[in-house]
Amino acid sequence: MPQNQISAQSHLRQYLPSAESNPATPNQLSEKPLPKREPVKHLLIGSAPAVTITIHRLHLIGYASVGDWSPLLPTANPDEVMSILIRQLLM
Repeated sequence: MPQNQISAQSHLRQYLPSAESNPATPNQLSEKPLPKREPVKHLLIGSAPAVTITIHRLHLIGYASVGDWSPLLPTANPDEVMSILIRQLLM
């Protein structure tokens, strides 16, 4: 298996529970509710340069890829745009 595929799989394991890393008896499963996914919506509103710079800065710190954001959409205000990012959080 290529090293980058192994790295990607180990990165995903920190977010998703696995039977190997968390063995549980049937009683333990009934005591603990399974985590559920909940969407969180991030909305950026501002000038096109300000929104674009913010999206790129969030990419640089590893929070979200540039392609995860919606295209820039005009708002009702002149010279103002918005972009949205929806993330799924394990609760």
